[in-house]
Amino acid sequence: MHAPAHPPTGETLRTALAGLLDGLPPRQATAAVERLIANYRGRTPTHTPVLRDRSDVVAYAAYRMPATFEAVRSALEAFRDRMPQWEPASHVDIGGGTGAATWAVAATWPQGQRETTVLDWAEPALALGAELARGAASEPALRAARWQRQAIGAGLALPAGTDLVTVSYVLGELTEADRGAVTDAAAAAAQAVVLIEPGTPDGYLRIIAARDRLIAAGFRVVAPCPHSAACPIERGTDWCHFSARVSRSSLHRQVKGGSLAYEDEKFSYVAAVREAAVPEAPARIVRRPQIRKGQVLLELCTPEDGLTRETVTKRHGPLYRAARDADWGDEWPPPGAGEDE
Repeated sequence: MHAPAHPPTGETLRTALAGLLDGLPPRQATAAVERLIANYRGRTPTHTPVLRDRSDVVAYAAYRMPATFEAVRSALEAFRDRMPQWEPASHVDIGGGTGAATWAVAATWPQGQRETTVLDWAEPALALGAELARGAASEPALRAARWQRQAIGAGLALPAGTDLVTVSYVLGELTEADRGAVTDAAAAAAQAVVLIEPGTPDGYLRIIAARDRLIAAGFRVVAPCPHSAACPIERGTDWCHFSARVSRSSLHRQVKGGSLAYEDEKFSYVAAVREAAVPEAPARIVRRPQIRKGQVLLELCTPEDGLTRETVTKRHGPLYRAARDADWGDEWPPPGAGEDE
């Protein structure tokens, strides 16, 4: 197999972010990240951008952008696996900030030529996002993206006929009314909508509320749910979320005081499309598979029976081998897997 002519999108992004920190004193970067994390965990009025200036944006982008990128890419790949023939020719990223979701779209559909628009209310974030995108030599859609200042909430206007709208790590910054308005605006404009929130109980509830609005607007769920019926999880008892592996930068280790080269980003999401028929997954693995001697325990969300547990043993042959390779968030069984040799 020949090596790619250009480095993968994720690697390009990590290199660009590392270069941003060259001129920022480590203590200043750490202090900015700690303050911004505290702000993001609180309640942020919709009229007050948290990212105030370039040093804020550089520090937070270096710290959070890789995790956002990996979470969004995981969600988009689940969407793509269900609808492999579909590819967006236009993309609007609502509240996109420095553009992590636009990089994830480029990684998911790397050969695509598309119109890309990033909307955000923080001018410093948009400026830095445009700067990073211009340096992506192998990503023409990124380099040609439009970066527009826009209040995110009621009154949000999106171009009709947009193929894909993404909203990642934004709903938690909005009031309940503005969350509904943003979701409705995305549904009115787009063929496909993908929303991502932190993998917390509150983040899951925001995703479920948005999911309900999308279904009411005529959308069908593509992922992670293998159906468009009500979520079978009893509210307050559990929450649906997934995990993406993220390479940790020196800034991550510095702020968190850790030494591991990676961390796992937990996220909740929904991907939906305005189509009458969607190829549904037979089931989705909703917890990390438990591998035991001679067996694999899977917790599944299924269209017919809701949440179920399945034990796959050696006697299942190829299906057992597939279960040992299966990961949290995968559809089950994988295409082509069966019990016969």
